Amino acid sequence: MCVTAGLVAAYYLLPLDHHDTAVTLALLVGGLLAAAVMFGWEVVVVARSPYPRLRAVEALAATLPMFLLLFAGAYYLLDRSAPGSFSERLTRTDALYFALTTFATVGYGDITARSQAGRVLTMFQMAGGLLLVGVAARVLTGAIEAGLRQRDRSAGPGRGAARAADDRE
Repeated sequence: MCVTAGLVAAYYLLPLDHHDTAVTLALLVGGLLAAAVMFGWEVVVVARSPYPRLRAVEALAATLPMFLLLFAGAYYLLDRSAPGSFSERLTRTDALYFALTTFATVGYGDITARSQAGRVLTMFQMAGGLLLVGVAARVLTGAIEAGLRQRDRSAGPGRGAARAADDRE
Protein backbone atom coordinates (compact mmCIF):
# COMPACT_ATOMS: atom_id res chain seq x y z
CA MET A 1 0.00 0.00 0.00
CA CYS A 2 2.83 2.40 0.86
CA VAL A 3 4.59 1.59 -2.42
CA THR A 4 1.43 2.38 -4.38
CA ALA A 5 0.89 5.63 -2.50
CA GLY A 6 4.52 6.61 -3.15
CA LEU A 7 4.24 5.82 -6.86
CA VAL A 8 1.01 7.82 -7.22
CA ALA A 9 2.53 10.73 -5.32
CA ALA A 10 5.61 10.63 -7.57
CA TYR A 11 3.40 10.55 -10.67
CA TYR A 12 1.61 13.71 -9.61
CA LEU A 13 4.64 15.52 -8.17
CA LEU A 14 7.44 14.78 -10.64
CA PRO A 15 7.95 17.45 -13.30
CA LEU A 16 6.68 15.81 -16.50
CA ASP A 17 7.30 18.66 -18.88
CA HIS A 18 9.36 17.01 -21.63
CA HIS A 19 8.06 17.85 -25.06
CA ASP A 20 10.01 15.27 -27.04
CA THR A 21 8.50 11.97 -28.16
CA ALA A 22 11.93 10.27 -28.07
CA VAL A 23 12.35 11.28 -24.42
CA THR A 24 8.87 9.94 -23.69
CA LEU A 25 9.72 6.62 -25.33
CA ALA A 26 13.05 6.38 -23.51
CA LEU A 27 11.40 7.07 -20.15
CA LEU A 28 8.73 4.46 -20.82
CA VAL A 29 11.22 1.79 -21.90
CA GLY A 30 13.51 2.55 -18.97
CA GLY A 31 10.57 2.45 -16.57
CA LEU A 32 9.30 -0.84 -17.98
CA LEU A 33 12.77 -2.35 -17.65
CA ALA A 34 12.89 -1.15 -14.04
CA ALA A 35 9.46 -2.70 -13.46
CA ALA A 36 10.65 -6.01 -14.96
CA VAL A 37 13.72 -6.00 -12.72
CA MET A 38 11.56 -5.17 -9.72
CA PHE A 39 9.17 -8.00 -10.61
CA GLY A 40 12.08 -10.45 -10.97
CA TRP A 41 13.35 -9.46 -7.55
CA GLU A 42 9.83 -9.85 -6.13
CA VAL A 43 9.63 -13.40 -7.52
CA VAL A 44 12.83 -14.34 -5.67
CA VAL A 45 11.49 -12.77 -2.47
CA VAL A 46 8.18 -14.64 -2.83
CA ALA A 47 9.98 -17.97 -3.28
CA ARG A 48 12.04 -17.36 -0.11
CA SER A 49 9.25 -15.92 2.02
CA PRO A 50 7.77 -17.83 4.95
CA TYR A 51 4.39 -16.54 3.71
CA PRO A 52 4.69 -16.75 -0.08
CA ARG A 53 1.02 -16.19 -0.89
CA LEU A 54 0.90 -12.96 1.06
CA ARG A 55 4.20 -11.83 -0.45
CA ALA A 56 2.87 -12.57 -3.96
CA VAL A 57 -0.10 -10.28 -3.35
CA GLU A 58 2.31 -7.59 -2.18
CA ALA A 59 4.41 -8.10 -5.32
CA LEU A 60 1.40 -7.58 -7.59
CA ALA A 61 0.31 -4.60 -5.50
CA ALA A 62 3.65 -2.94 -6.30
CA THR A 63 4.14 -4.07 -9.91
CA LEU A 64 0.68 -3.35 -11.31
CA PRO A 65 0.48 0.30 -10.18
CA MET A 66 4.00 0.88 -11.48
CA PHE A 67 2.99 -0.52 -14.89
CA LEU A 68 -0.15 1.63 -15.05
CA LEU A 69 1.58 4.79 -13.87
CA LEU A 70 4.37 4.36 -16.42
CA PHE A 71 1.83 4.25 -19.22
CA ALA A 72 -0.16 7.13 -17.73
CA GLY A 73 3.03 9.20 -17.69
CA ALA A 74 3.81 8.20 -21.27
CA TYR A 75 0.29 9.20 -22.39
CA TYR A 76 0.60 12.51 -20.59
CA LEU A 77 4.01 13.22 -22.13
CA LEU A 78 2.85 12.15 -25.59
CA ASP A 79 -0.10 14.51 -25.34
CA ARG A 80 2.29 17.34 -24.42
CA SER A 81 4.78 16.56 -27.20
CA ALA A 82 2.20 15.87 -29.93
CA PRO A 83 -1.06 17.70 -29.22
CA GLY A 84 -4.03 16.02 -30.83
CA SER A 85 -2.74 12.52 -30.07
CA PHE A 86 -5.88 11.96 -28.02
CA SER A 87 -9.49 13.03 -28.44
CA GLU A 88 -8.97 15.66 -25.75
CA ARG A 89 -6.09 17.25 -23.86
CA LEU A 90 -4.97 15.00 -21.03
CA THR A 91 -4.39 16.11 -17.49
CA ARG A 92 -2.41 13.68 -15.35
CA THR A 93 -5.66 12.32 -13.97
CA ASP A 94 -7.07 11.92 -17.50
CA ALA A 95 -3.93 10.05 -18.56
CA LEU A 96 -4.15 7.74 -15.54
CA TYR A 97 -7.86 7.20 -16.22
CA PHE A 98 -7.09 6.31 -19.86
CA ALA A 99 -4.32 3.89 -18.77
CA LEU A 100 -6.62 2.21 -16.26
CA THR A 101 -9.59 1.91 -18.65
CA THR A 102 -7.27 0.46 -21.29
CA PHE A 103 -5.84 -2.06 -18.81
CA ALA A 104 -9.29 -3.00 -17.54
CA THR A 105 -10.51 -3.30 -21.16
CA VAL A 106 -13.62 -1.28 -20.43
CA GLY A 107 -12.75 1.55 -22.85
CA TYR A 108 -15.60 3.98 -22.22
CA GLY A 109 -14.81 5.83 -25.42
CA ASP A 110 -14.64 9.28 -23.86
CA ILE A 111 -10.87 9.47 -24.39
CA THR A 112 -9.43 7.81 -27.47
CA ALA A 113 -6.02 7.69 -29.09
CA ARG A 114 -6.12 9.56 -32.41
CA SER A 115 -2.51 9.70 -33.57
CA GLN A 116 -0.50 6.73 -34.77
CA ALA A 117 1.91 7.20 -31.87
CA GLY A 118 -0.98 7.25 -29.40
CA ARG A 119 -2.48 4.12 -30.88
CA VAL A 120 0.85 2.28 -30.93
CA LEU A 121 1.48 3.25 -27.31
CA THR A 122 -2.01 2.04 -26.38
CA MET A 123 -1.45 -1.25 -28.21
CA PHE A 124 1.80 -1.74 -26.29
CA GLN A 125 -0.08 -1.18 -23.05
CA MET A 126 -2.78 -3.68 -24.10
CA ALA A 127 -0.22 -6.35 -24.98
CA GLY A 128 1.86 -5.57 -21.90
CA GLY A 129 -1.19 -5.76 -19.68
CA LEU A 130 -2.12 -9.17 -21.04
CA LEU A 131 1.44 -10.36 -20.53
CA LEU A 132 1.58 -8.89 -17.06
CA VAL A 133 -1.60 -10.65 -15.99
CA GLY A 134 -0.79 -13.97 -17.66
CA VAL A 135 2.93 -14.23 -17.05
CA ALA A 136 2.82 -12.66 -13.60
CA ALA A 137 0.13 -15.07 -12.49
CA ARG A 138 2.09 -18.07 -13.72
CA VAL A 139 5.46 -16.90 -12.40
CA LEU A 140 4.07 -15.91 -9.02
CA THR A 141 2.19 -19.21 -8.73
CA GLY A 142 5.48 -21.03 -9.34
CA ALA A 143 7.24 -18.86 -6.77
CA ILE A 144 4.48 -19.52 -4.23
CA GLU A 145 4.79 -23.27 -4.80
CA ALA A 146 8.59 -23.07 -4.43
CA GLY A 147 8.22 -21.03 -1.24
CA LEU A 148 5.75 -23.52 0.23
CA ARG A 149 8.03 -26.46 -0.65
CA GLN A 150 11.01 -24.68 0.91
CA ARG A 151 9.07 -23.91 4.05
CA ASP A 152 7.79 -27.48 4.31
CA ARG A 153 11.37 -28.82 3.97
CA SER A 154 12.58 -26.41 6.64
CA ALA A 155 9.72 -27.30 8.97
CA GLY A 156 10.54 -31.01 8.90
CA PRO A 157 8.06 -33.57 10.21
CA GLY A 158 5.68 -30.99 11.70
CA ARG A 159 5.02 -29.43 8.33
CA GLY A 160 1.26 -29.72 8.68
CA ALA A 161 1.32 -26.83 11.15
CA ALA A 162 3.30 -24.69 8.71
CA ARG A 163 0.82 -25.43 5.92
CA ALA A 164 -2.12 -24.63 8.22
CA ALA A 165 -0.51 -21.30 9.14
CA ASP A 166 -0.12 -20.46 5.44
CA ASP A 167 -3.74 -21.28 4.76
CA ARG A 168 -4.71 -18.61 7.32
CA GLU A 169 -2.77 -15.91 5.38
